[in-house]
Amino acid sequence: MAIRLIVQNPDPVLREVAKEVTKFNSNLHKLLKDMAETMYDAEGVGLAAPQVGISKRVIVVDIGEESSLIEMVNPEIVERDGEQFGPEGCLSILNLNGDVRRAEKVRVRGQDRNGQFFEVETEGFLARAFQHEVDHLNGILFIDLAEELYDGSARDRRNSDEE
Repeated sequence: MAIRLIVQNPDPVLREVAKEVTKFNSNLHKLLKDMAETMYDAEGVGLAAPQVGISKRVIVVDIGEESSLIEMVNPEIVERDGEQFGPEGCLSILNLNGDVRRAEKVRVRGQDRNGQFFEVETEGFLARAFQHEVDHLNGILFIDLAEELYDGSARDRRNSDEE
């Protein structure tokens, strides 16, 4: 495992639509491990492969309190319900936070590290984290959706950041 460099906005990889993963092999497994280690090292709650410079549809999420590490390959949000509004930040956009509207509940379908399909149905903060990370795979950053942006340098990232 290795901690990877987190790409910062305005790096062009953050604006690309990431490519679908078709090979479920040791390279993918290493990427997932490295992404998780990088996320934990940065005290984030989610990370998408484009954030480490890899334009592939791969995310890791761990908000701590209600779930453990979730690895998802080729994730797709297949259902959204309700609405929540709250602060987000991003490991690729340091010292900036914003208030973003998201679905309160989501159902996400994707594959595990071996290519097996599975779904996650969740709500609240974990639903927000999934939406934030899937947006990364489509070249969308939280700053594109924020209704208000503000200095996030004084905030505790573990409580306000999506990543």
